[in-house]
Amino acid sequence: MIQQRLEKVPQGWTIHRGVESIGKKLISGVTEMGKMSVFLYDAMRWLPRKPYRFKEIIVQIEFVGNQSVFIIGLASLFTGMVFALQIYSGFHMVKSEALVGPSVALAMFRELGPVLTGLIVAGRAGAAISAQIGTMRVTEQIDALEVMGINPKQFLVMPRIIASIIAMPLLVGIFDFVGNIGAYFVSVKLLQIDAALYLAKIGVFARPRDVAQSLIKGAFFGLIFSLIGTYRGYNTENGALGVGKSTNETVVLSSILILVSDYFLSALIKMFIYEGF
Repeated sequence: MIQQRLEKVPQGWTIHRGVESIGKKLISGVTEMGKMSVFLYDAMRWLPRKPYRFKEIIVQIEFVGNQSVFIIGLASLFTGMVFALQIYSGFHMVKSEALVGPSVALAMFRELGPVLTGLIVAGRAGAAISAQIGTMRVTEQIDALEVMGINPKQFLVMPRIIASIIAMPLLVGIFDFVGNIGAYFVSVKLLQIDAALYLAKIGVFARPRDVAQSLIKGAFFGLIFSLIGTYRGYNTENGALGVGKSTNETVVLSSILILVSDYFLSALIKMFIYEGF
């Protein structure tokens, strides 16, 4: 019976529907990106206007940054330790143990530090931002702000985006530092690599521009998850169910965009920073 129904389907119909489905998803994605861009502009154009929300920005920096320090420090410590252990296994085969230090340092500065920090903070702060604003939307607190003459995007959205852009490079710096401390401990104390040689090789291969790349990526990833979190929360519907949906979408979409944008950021930085000097 199923085979007979499939035979009645016009040839090429399945392919047509598949292409149509992909096209609709692409159009929907581009439309959503356009809406988020307009949302970002509407929020950031309030930055130079009174009343200035410095206190709220400080509060959000404390929330995004200070409250993430412990988990970032713990994750970076063991990331550096396990990375050094695994790299040592490979370099030991060719008697190049002295390169463990710069390999870990460069990996931390260029990729592991900003990417893992972005994923961790997006899961913690990004989800919380979406839930906070989403709850305010479904409980009509945002409508109440508008009735009182307070612009919700200036009061709720802009401080969170600015705070994330400021806090993320600081968290990335902590991740890089603690991760390298963990790698140093494993390499020097456990694997018996000479400490002076370990540090000297890092000084030879690692450069300030590698640290700059890490901080630039951190700021950009902060913009990504804060924009998605505020946008999803601000447009939440359907009560508690909608808050949960917005929170989930924030984490998933932020993680995907961080990983995807990491490649393009790396390519641009390589083009303008590494080849320019």
